[in-house]
Amino acid sequence: MLPDLRDLLATARVVDLPLSVPFRGITTREALLVEGPEGWSEFSPFVGYDDAEASRWLAGCIDFGWSAAPTPLRSTVRVNATVPAVDAREVEAVLARFPGTRTAKVKVAHAGSRLADDVARVAEVRRLLGPEGRIRIDANGAWNLDEAEHAVHEMAEFDLEYLEQPCPDAEELRELRRRIKYLGIGIAADEEIRKAADPVGVDLAGLADVVVLKAQPLGGIREGLRIAAAHGLPAVVSSALDTSVGLSMGAFLAAAVPELDYDCGLGTGALLAADVTDSPLLPVDGAVEVRRVEVSPALLDTHAASPERTAWWLARLERCHRVLAEV
Repeated sequence: MLPDLRDLLATARVVDLPLSVPFRGITTREALLVEGPEGWSEFSPFVGYDDAEASRWLAGCIDFGWSAAPTPLRSTVRVNATVPAVDAREVEAVLARFPGTRTAKVKVAHAGSRLADDVARVAEVRRLLGPEGRIRIDANGAWNLDEAEHAVHEMAEFDLEYLEQPCPDAEELRELRRRIKYLGIGIAADEEIRKAADPVGVDLAGLADVVVLKAQPLGGIREGLRIAAAHGLPAVVSSALDTSVGLSMGAFLAAAVPELDYDCGLGTGALLAADVTDSPLLPVDGAVEVRRVEVSPALLDTHAASPERTAWWLARLERCHRVLAEV
């Protein structure tokens, strides 16, 4: 059931956390936290998302704060390092934030960057991880078909595990998968699922080898599990640059996936320069724990967003609650 808006507002706190490394053009991460009967939860859709999309994030927040998480099948989840679109000279410092990880997801196709920059970044990751390391790249749908095919051939020598959402269009993804299948590089669907009106019903036939699940954006842990079961493909559970509260939600989703063959993108707490808990969910020996986190009142105060930004988030919460109430 949808909790009363007053119950959400009663504990709502908005924070603005600095990042240690710029990520997709932002240097701080805003998030709204609420405390439900099951503990703290997070509502943090990116600022540019409209209320229809953001309301699904609120559903995920409510699911985690007001419903018991499924019994975990594992107590830890192996994670990948996440390398933003940094200069190749900065890669080593970024990877050092993810101790023990054997896999790296490298952001590519960033606005204003060149393919040569992406290749240099991936090459440096390969050098540092060694031949046994695993590399996946994420273009966030920024390439067209020909750009994606060209980029794949430029980077194929670095033994890529898969491409995450290289193109925005489903038919382009199908054609790209057909063209590069001989290289043994798979395609992972993220936005193709996450931004669909019906993530369960989206047609992934011939399009994807892996599904990317994000607990909050998909509407919660149970919805994520339902989507994974419907598509029947290997799953990777990733974050959306959450605080440790949101990462905890993702960890419980990953812990409930029956088969988890890929390292998950739940180590991004390492990219935050501050958090909302004294025990942040950070990679240790290449994995994160599956646990809820206790929020620190002092840290909520230290990193409180400005009154103007707090008002903006509370108004957004109210609008998205109204969207959910009308479903």
